[in-house]
Amino acid sequence: MNEKTEKNQLTKIVFLGAIIGALAGAGAVYLLAQGLDEDEKLALAPADGVKLGVAAFAFLRKVTELGKRPQIR
Repeated sequence: MNEKTEKNQLTKIVFLGAIIGALAGAGAVYLLAQGLDEDEKLALAPADGVKLGVAAFAFLRKVTELGKRPQIR
């Protein structure tokens, strides 16, 4: 592939990833809000925040490992 085609493909991949990430984030917040009662406030303990951060980091590490596997053609 030439440089322009590779750059165009990378732009499409990044854009698609951003759209998927935004939809996943919106879905997560929607599910979180569904679990709250009408007058209830959201209260996350610091331990919950750490657990979410570790899980997000593990997910991102797995995604980067996908790109490092040899391609089968």
